[in-house]
Amino acid sequence: MDLREIQRRFREFERERGWHLFPASQVFVHLVEELGEIGNYILHEEGYKKAGLGHEGVNRGDLGREFAQAFALFIQLANHFDVDLESAVLEELSRMEKRFPVEKWRRAMGLGD
Repeated sequence: MDLREIQRRFREFERERGWHLFPASQVFVHLVEELGEIGNYILHEEGYKKAGLGHEGVNRGDLGREFAQAFALFIQLANHFDVDLESAVLEELSRMEKRFPVEKWRRAMGLGD
């Protein structure tokens, strides 16, 4: 399934439930909340937060679900503003390929030839 079809299915899902009526500001704040949950996994994985030392542990098995929830809210925002994500992403990738030449970045990152 391509991104355009995923976005169409989410649009249908939102409209069936009336979710398209939520203001963009509320959807955005919900998206930030979900990104915060992903951030919590990162803080635990990198050792900044440790279970049993003032923090609860995290279940890595839920991480995919957190990404999916954030992605769904991101799509909901794009739908709110009638953004065709597939076209926008492909156009941006093309710009990035020109702006950030692979050879220069491989050298800068120490990846060699």
